[in-house]
Amino acid sequence: MVSLPNCKINLGLYITEKRTDGFHNIETCFLPVNLTDALEVITTETNKLEFTTLGTPIVGDISKNLCISAYQLLKDAFPDKVFPIHILLNKQIPMGAGLGGGSADGAFTLLMLNDYYNLELSQEQLIEFALILGSDCPFFILNTPSIGKGRGEQLTALPIDLKGYSILLINPGIHISTKWAFEQITPSVRAKSISDILLQPIATWKNELINDFEAPIAKEYPVIDAIIKDLYAKGAVYAAMTGSGSTVFGIFGQLEESMFSFPKNYVVKKVQGV
Repeated sequence: MVSLPNCKINLGLYITEKRTDGFHNIETCFLPVNLTDALEVITTETNKLEFTTLGTPIVGDISKNLCISAYQLLKDAFPDKVFPIHILLNKQIPMGAGLGGGSADGAFTLLMLNDYYNLELSQEQLIEFALILGSDCPFFILNTPSIGKGRGEQLTALPIDLKGYSILLINPGIHISTKWAFEQITPSVRAKSISDILLQPIATWKNELINDFEAPIAKEYPVIDAIIKDLYAKGAVYAAMTGSGSTVFGIFGQLEESMFSFPKNYVVKKVQGV
């Protein structure tokens, strides 16, 4: 069984409140885009979970990977149904980049294993498991353009029509700590909601649609602001940083990739909304 976990970009991101449980309440629009990892589940002859990765090397303790965590959640909940398997992850989405690649891998693992073991979990139950994995994970269970509130799990579909537009993703190879990023923010509630802004003509987004992480992270890493300015100079109708960075995206009516020249260590991808 194979699936292709896709990443997301954030169209606007407000940090509205520090919660008593240590998390933050947010307001954002999650937009799925077609840059993917690859995930495969294979029957194994051993009596233990096997996990293999290919592609971009995964930094840190591999035992804490969200694919393994997703398997263990279901194993604990259904000990008589969930048996050992081999999970193979081909990692292509940049990590620590604000694209939610790890969250997507964890959520897609839940979806795959639900089918593989015939667990018959409802979408609501899968979202509950996904929230245990991480704040962005519930979105990938739905995987449709959505306003996210609370930790990101309070999801409401929002019709975003970007037909005819191309999206250019640029990741400058900077790994941003999400914990550090949140420490730079003073939460506040905005007068105008992100959904109201997104329902306006896209030409108005430049002056109103804000990612609260962008200013402090661009101050620490000026290349973020330089990329955004370059995207606008070359015709983007909207450009911003996604999530807690460091990936920047530009939305173009007409995109000529030959206009851009980035260092070889940058990841540059032309994508579409899913």
